[in-house]
Amino acid sequence: MKDQRTPVVLIHGLWLHSSSWRPWTELLHAEGFAPVAPGWPGEPDTVSAAREHPETMAGAGIAEVTEHYAAVIRTLPTAPVLIGHSFGGLIAQKLLGLGLARAAVAVDPAPIKGVTPLPLTQLRSASPVLRNPANRSRTVSLTAAQFRYAFGNAITPQESDALYEAYTVPAPGRPLFEAAFANFSRRSPAAVDTGNAGRGPLLLMSGRRDHTVPDVVTRATHKLYRDSTAITDLERLPDRGHSLVVDQGWRTVADHALSWLARQGITAGL
Repeated sequence: MKDQRTPVVLIHGLWLHSSSWRPWTELLHAEGFAPVAPGWPGEPDTVSAAREHPETMAGAGIAEVTEHYAAVIRTLPTAPVLIGHSFGGLIAQKLLGLGLARAAVAVDPAPIKGVTPLPLTQLRSASPVLRNPANRSRTVSLTAAQFRYAFGNAITPQESDALYEAYTVPAPGRPLFEAAFANFSRRSPAAVDTGNAGRGPLLLMSGRRDHTVPDVVTRATHKLYRDSTAITDLERLPDRGHSLVVDQGWRTVADHALSWLARQGITAGL
């Protein structure tokens, strides 16, 4: 019998393991959806294995990650809803622009080609990777202090350190280099079809205290969609940092996403 539940594909960003979506998948299951949270190409099944074998994820870029999730989508019975965080939000926008999804929610999405603001907090958050060109072909780990600045600045140091221990893994450096130089590349993999009027609805969500993807960056992304007649909404969440999908306030973010989907007429049943 065909599964009548609406599929949801959850796409994480750099430095978090796919298991960080577990509270979301449990909630979505309870709400009647059919969620899946695949890892990135080469990502081991557990946090400990990813830390022990960081080389398995080295070299993966935006195009490879996009195709990896496109392949996942092709196995589903119908076009899914996408929910992506950080670079996962960029990937979700690319897949939506390609017509592979019913709708997408991009939470604190990494900047797509055409975004020009470059706040100092964003530069500092990315500096562990970008300061060494050799990191383009490597994986890079964050220290607990770097994670507190990039992800955990809006929560207590104790909660930030607990999230660091539970979910952080080494991340490929290539996507950060690709996004950083997107506006200087004619065929940047960070480009998104923002003019596609036939795509499904898109919600951009911004944590207004985010250091890694500051609010001004998400607002600039929203402006790039101004020539499309497709639904593109922006929701700005006060007092939230980049950890907003995994910290103790994750349920508020999830509830905002589910309420927005309901307003688009997208429910758990097909």
